[in-house]
Amino acid sequence: MRHVLAAAATTVPPESTQQAIGYPSLFLLVLIGALVPVVPTGALVSSAAVVAFHQTAPFSMALVFAVAALAAFLGDVALYWLGRRGMNSKNGSRWLAAIRDRAPEDRLAQAQEKLADHGVAVLVLSRLVPAGRIPVMLACLMAKWPMRRFARGDVPACLAWAATYQLIGVLGGSLFEEPWEGVAAAVVLTVAISTAPSVWRRVRRPARP
Repeated sequence: MRHVLAAAATTVPPESTQQAIGYPSLFLLVLIGALVPVVPTGALVSSAAVVAFHQTAPFSMALVFAVAALAAFLGDVALYWLGRRGMNSKNGSRWLAAIRDRAPEDRLAQAQEKLADHGVAVLVLSRLVPAGRIPVMLACLMAKWPMRRFARGDVPACLAWAATYQLIGVLGGSLFEEPWEGVAAAVVLTVAISTAPSVWRRVRRPARP
């Protein structure tokens, strides 16, 4: 039995095992994070990019980019579809309520104003601004954007988002020899980027008259 297990372990390269588990896990977690905006999906993409950076298998980086962008797009489209159903329903929906709860009035007003002035470009930028995706999505819902228009604008948004956080992971992976060190650096950096705007707003708030 020991010889059988040893032979099985040698026939499956560690990288192949990581890829077989890692890519589906990345897809599922990013998809869930798009539907439930509490999962730090940017940190997941950066961490996956660090691991791919240290692998020798070809196209690892391209696969991380494709999987992350596709999962983010499908999650956004699904959440927007659920939000449209809530907008058309008399009683709304829990998904629409969740979107509204995560879109403060001041952020929503800014998103509506920018959306009216710049259109799809705001949707693209909203994916790159921490906590900017949900207010812009709600603004699109309130502006009654059809699903096709939202999806066309969300494609470049998800591509730019995946590329940005993958670049953060590559930078972290290139600075350290061990993959876990790069993963830790990428997670700290992405969490700092995502929380910096809210911390800055809290710091400035007491100074207002």
